[in-house]
Amino acid sequence: MSSTESAVPGCRVVGAEELPAESGGADALCKAIASAAAEKAPGVSYSIEVRVLPRSQLAAAITTGDGRKLAEQNFASMDRPLSSGSFKRFADAIAIELAKAGKS
Repeated sequence: MSSTESAVPGCRVVGAEELPAESGGADALCKAIASAAAEKAPGVSYSIEVRVLPRSQLAAAITTGDGRKLAEQNFASMDRPLSSGSFKRFADAIAIELAKAGKS
């Protein structure tokens, strides 16, 4: 499994080659996360490593800018391949956790 650095700083996708082409790939996933974080957790810095798992699953390890590791976030699309809509839902869940971390 290879790792892809995204055009979005602080975001890395392991196994990006497994993402469906029509999803937009690693860049689309990282951009969705950055957009959701900017909206829901403005000013909270982070780095994230997303792993693409079998059967349309994603897992994310998130570290805040001050070094705190947040709970791993998991996402599965059971009835269809991963898509830009899947990325948005996953990104929103990540951003909510970042917002909580920003308040503590």
